[in-house]
Amino acid sequence: MLAPKRQRKMLTVTQKVGLLDMLKEGRSYSAVGRHYGLNESTVRYIKKEENNIRRTAAISFNKDAKRVVTVRNKTIIRMESQGDVEPSPSTSALHSEPSPFYASKGWFDKFQKRFGLKSVSLQGEATPADTAGAEAYAKSKFKTIIKEGTYKPEQVFNMGETGLFWKQIPSQAKASGFRGQKDRVTLVMCGNAAGFMIKPGLISRLKNPRALKNKNMSALPVYWMHNTMAWMTKALNLNWFKGCFIPEVKGYLTEKGLDFKVLLLIDNAGGFADDLSHDGVQIEFLPPNTSSLIQPMDQGIIRTFKALYTRNTLQHLVDAMDSDQNFSFKDYWREYTIASCLQHIQRAHQEMKSETLNGCWEKLWPEAVHNPTESRLDEIHRSVVETAVSLAKRLRGDGFNEITSDDVNSLIDAHSQPLTDEDLAEMTKPPSEGEVEEDKKAPNIRCRSPRPEQTLLQKVCHLKAPKHEHAGKLSQRKQQINENTSHVFQRRFKFLTLRHTRESLKLYYNL
Repeated sequence: MLAPKRQRKMLTVTQKVGLLDMLKEGRSYSAVGRHYGLNESTVRYIKKEENNIRRTAAISFNKDAKRVVTVRNKTIIRMESQGDVEPSPSTSALHSEPSPFYASKGWFDKFQKRFGLKSVSLQGEATPADTAGAEAYAKSKFKTIIKEGTYKPEQVFNMGETGLFWKQIPSQAKASGFRGQKDRVTLVMCGNAAGFMIKPGLISRLKNPRALKNKNMSALPVYWMHNTMAWMTKALNLNWFKGCFIPEVKGYLTEKGLDFKVLLLIDNAGGFADDLSHDGVQIEFLPPNTSSLIQPMDQGIIRTFKALYTRNTLQHLVDAMDSDQNFSFKDYWREYTIASCLQHIQRAHQEMKSETLNGCWEKLWPEAVHNPTESRLDEIHRSVVETAVSLAKRLRGDGFNEITSDDVNSLIDAHSQPLTDEDLAEMTKPPSEGEVEEDKKAPNIRCRSPRPEQTLLQKVCHLKAPKHEHAGKLSQRKQQINENTSHVFQRRFKFLTLRHTRESLKLYYNL
């Protein structure tokens, strides 16, 4: 007779903590196992999971539970699956505000008792900028770094990143019934105190968008990177540092006749790698909560760049309207791809003046600035926005004639705002049509060669009748063959010819 099957025994979290405490006191695995009625192997497994068990026991929940399940939002899980995203107070508050829910007192009391909740509060608040810390860093530590490293303005760089909804439109145009798409990329911008900016980095959701099929990705006007959420992670930060920053800066300093000795200033943010290293490069992280006050990229460079991008987008739209009498904005916007976006990014990058870039270092390194440009930066931005408004008014209908400077500024500022729940949900959706990923190169099109009957038919139909007495009979016979075989071969031959022509056109036009 078989022995009865041993019943599985599960310990509560509280019991597991007690088991671990017994092991910590020096009790053997076998002794602890006998005390709880467990196999020694089970005790060893619990010991192996000690960190997770004690971490679970430290939070508020029912201590008698044998298993703790955490219900989480799929979007948040996908965000954190990138491995390097650290929650900020603003985004934490954002995701903790679900739709209104009203519970009775009895329901809430039972809910609170079930999960052992003593109080509920939001941990963390939006931290204000540290003005004192920013001033102390600029006047003391930064000057010491420059002096000890004997850095020149050409050798001191600052890197910043920002989001770009590259297919968005001003709000008044959306109010007319057309809804812009929230296709988002992340731009990585980096420049030095002398007014030079390296090639922008771009993080997309796709590795190979259809619009860039068969393109040399290394020859693009941006350094292309990708992940599923299109934002900066520590892995991509390291990728950009080694694949873009180092070669770009080496080439620039060689051209200037300077040694490869570089200081790179980086914002103190969760998405940036803290283990960047390279011979000749000193990495310096700015103090927390000071970026908005002293980081050069945040002193007007990024905002001016976005204003130029918006103006260039509207300019291209106006040019398309002027060249086509049957212009349709919706058709145009449907054909506006990431390739179009890259053209406008390249143009905006080329239009950034050296004096503008140099002037943005005034708050951090005033000695390196040739002419103070704070007021001039505002004038440049205002001029670009006014040009964008005048271009929008040239567009007929669709609400563009009602666009104001405030609408354009709101669009520019929206790129840098914390992502809303709607934005995050949009980012988890599949890419829009026309931007789907193309993993492979264009396939080789194989068209079958004509069958023997078709070849014979072609030869007969193209015979040149010799000039003798039977020429008329031969011509008549040729026509009879053509007529008698048409219902057998010509339909098939026409289909093959049409298909071959269609595939050739697809390859030629990169469709």
